[in-house]
Amino acid sequence: MCPLPEQPSNTTKAPRPVLDSIFAFPPHRDTLGGTSYFIVRNEGNILIDCPALDETNLDFVRSLGGVRWLFISHRGAIGKTSELQQLLNCEILIQEQEAYLLPGLTVTTFSQEFHLATTAQIIWTPGHSPGSSCLYDRDLGGVLFSGRHLIPNQQGEPIPLRTAKTFHWPRQIKSTQALLERFTPDTLQYICPGANTGFLRGERVIDEAYRRLAALDLTALLQVQPIL
Repeated sequence: MCPLPEQPSNTTKAPRPVLDSIFAFPPHRDTLGGTSYFIVRNEGNILIDCPALDETNLDFVRSLGGVRWLFISHRGAIGKTSELQQLLNCEILIQEQEAYLLPGLTVTTFSQEFHLATTAQIIWTPGHSPGSSCLYDRDLGGVLFSGRHLIPNQQGEPIPLRTAKTFHWPRQIKSTQALLERFTPDTLQYICPGANTGFLRGERVIDEAYRRLAALDLTALLQVQPIL
């Protein structure tokens, strides 16, 4: 039996445009304040992490052609994946180490990388969780949907954040270094973080993304103690 979505309240906010053909959903409790994104593409629309399961969000994605892929960037973004798959008839993509968290569902898994479309690919960036991954879209100068691998700090700068639940901090730092080695200022213009978006203070993305990442002292970050 297909689950019934939550009815929108008077305070329900619609997804808002972030960049051309990219939209962000409001943070919600199912993913502990996570922000989900929606990419509209001729090859098939991509939903990144689970938004709130309500009629406002469902009507929005259906009005733009539905969802082909639901990509889960880390275990904390699973939310109501099962219900969304039933309602939207979408394919689920998750890194192989976290697929066990979706028992009974038909999922597509990957190890290191996975190409979703001619311009989009998934990159495994372990550390925050075993299967933490980012989606990179080379359009618009390069956009990285970073999940909780990289999120803005209180100054709005992208940074890996160590918490008491971080799976493996040195691996997270290593994954950040690997992104710097993969990209250049010309191929990574924006980051769309999956959490802490309130710290962007009205900005909808982190721009000049490569320059800001390159300014991080990753050696010093290795010594950072977890935030409880």
